[in-house]
Amino acid sequence: MSSIRSQYSLSPGPLPAAPSLRRPAARWMRPALTLLQLGLVGLLGLSACHSDDRDLGDEAAGRTPGGMKPSGPGPSLPPDYMPPSCKKVDVLFVIDDSGSMADNQLSLIRSFPGFVDGMRRKLAGAQDYHIGVVTSDDYYANQSGCGKIGSLITKTGGPKSSKMDCGPFPGPTPRRYLTNEDTDLKQRFACIAQVGSGGADDERMARGLLNAISPTTHQKGGCNEGFLRPDSLLVIVLISDEDDVPDQCEGTVCATNGSGGTPDDWFSEFKRYRPNTDSVVVMSLIGRRANNPCGAVPASRLMRFTNLFKTNAYLGDICDASYDSFFESALPLIGSVCGMIPG
Repeated sequence: MSSIRSQYSLSPGPLPAAPSLRRPAARWMRPALTLLQLGLVGLLGLSACHSDDRDLGDEAAGRTPGGMKPSGPGPSLPPDYMPPSCKKVDVLFVIDDSGSMADNQLSLIRSFPGFVDGMRRKLAGAQDYHIGVVTSDDYYANQSGCGKIGSLITKTGGPKSSKMDCGPFPGPTPRRYLTNEDTDLKQRFACIAQVGSGGADDERMARGLLNAISPTTHQKGGCNEGFLRPDSLLVIVLISDEDDVPDQCEGTVCATNGSGGTPDDWFSEFKRYRPNTDSVVVMSLIGRRANNPCGAVPASRLMRFTNLFKTNAYLGDICDASYDSFFESALPLIGSVCGMIPG
């Protein structure tokens, strides 16, 4: 938030001429003149500051957005005032389901209730949430016909998963994502987020994300139908202890590893599906440094992709024992971006 600084250059004009004297004023008179000058400066300064207070914006002048003057010192807001807020929020979790991620998934599940409660506090005007989970690999335990990477998870299976049939979730029509109307939202998220550790070690985090937002998966009858809204705030949470590795080439023969392409390629494809990236926040819980306590691989490519969203990017450390502070400290950014989206 920018601050407003006002500078005043006050140079009082010459004092009225004294009666003509044949010699300079005596030395004992000079302090009196100086005090008189300072008095004039103070009066001018008070007048200027008072005038400037009227000319500054509402916040600087101690006025609320409704034009009301506060009853006490400092600005105050009407009891029913709510800051500008988006109305729709889509939250997509892209979860690495490779062999080393079971504990990280449990940490995410433990932190989810505080994250949801924090968004509800911060985004007071948001009335409609969609929450979904995809993985870093094809997920064959998922509902029939939706095993391809990027499909929203409704059924889990394999080692260290919840091994539950979590959805489709009830509503006017069955859906493959959670909403704020789910009375057992936190329990259902725990069901779909514990995807287990049966995925390939060649993680494709970017491909999971890009397939999830592709128009193909959102068309009628698609595995992600109805999840993503073009006028929503889209919050993406990537969580992985590995990087999305580059292709490997030997001579003229190349093998596609990871999602293929570069972070810039991923970003370009993302913008084809979601042109307005100003309405997107990307939060990445990834390996941040080489010497870390959990054996995570520094994810330079996922970090590069995240940072392409500029001020809407937020990075966290996958090795943290709890993710509570990561989600809590990201709330101001989420609230700021939400406030820029027309309601």
